[in-house]
Amino acid sequence: MNEERIERIRSMEEAMNELGAAIDALRDALGRYEDAQKLADALDEYYSGDWREDFEADERGELPPDLKRGVLSEDGLYDLLADNDDAAVTLIETAARVMRG
Repeated sequence: MNEERIERIRSMEEAMNELGAAIDALRDALGRYEDAQKLADALDEYYSGDWREDFEADERGELPPDLKRGVLSEDGLYDLLADNDDAAVTLIETAARVMRG
């Protein structure tokens, strides 16, 4: 028996299984990410509209102290929306590299 051939086949079998698992995980993640874009759209609309008014109401102490208000942090929502854009660019760049081979 050719030990080199057997090891090559084992190695390629492992690579095939690992790639298959990565593709399955990516499909799941892409589905969740795609679904979450409705949330991103709503957050972007909020940030462009009512956010400033809500932020200023918080600054004036008009909101209950036990209200979660992470969305009102000055950088939190902006950074999250920027991260979403960066993730989309990474998806495009990765897809282009994969397609080029």
